[in-house]
Amino acid sequence: MLHTFVALVSDKPGVLTRVASLFRRLNINIVSLTVGESERADVSRMTIVCEAPETAAHRIRASLYKLEITVDVDEVGRSEAVIRELCLIKVAAGPQEPNGQNSRSQIFELANVFRARVVDLAPESIMLEMTGSSSKIEGLIQVLRESNYTILEVSRTGRMAMRRGHHTSRVLKALGTPNGENSPAADFATRPRADILPNEFPNVHEEEEEENQ
Repeated sequence: MLHTFVALVSDKPGVLTRVASLFRRLNINIVSLTVGESERADVSRMTIVCEAPETAAHRIRASLYKLEITVDVDEVGRSEAVIRELCLIKVAAGPQEPNGQNSRSQIFELANVFRARVVDLAPESIMLEMTGSSSKIEGLIQVLRESNYTILEVSRTGRMAMRRGHHTSRVLKALGTPNGENSPAADFATRPRADILPNEFPNVHEEEEEENQ
């Protein structure tokens, strides 16, 4: 299954390499990884989507906490957070395409249906920008391909996630969050350090320590 982790890490050279090496040692595949500035100075926000068994989530969190570059880590689910992805799609739309001159108007109609934006228009292509869930982006790509359009390029950011704010139990129930008002909806960045997991996997970083010697 897919797990989505949001980590606050120190904004230093080599941080991305250390995180990637950690997942390599754990033998866990990273599906997508997005890094950018956060609300804190000298701290970057990293959204990591990985494919691992359900029981591996606790181990991944504990391993990330053992890196001294890690400030905080949180695992978020669809019902507990707002998850979005940005995608740019370049589609061939010249006179030589199967739909000819009508291809542009048809692509404009598809963009309106999926609430995508046209951000570039060239004699031979159209570039669409779309922000939404992964399934919505996959839907647009699938419709374009099934409509015999030639997709020239696709660039996707991967998931970006942020935990939802405080809501009433009725809102949380409608969102599908378990345990109603007892669900952890507060921003993980403000949690006390006492909530951090202990170092339960002392041997995870033996390889890294040997490499640094």
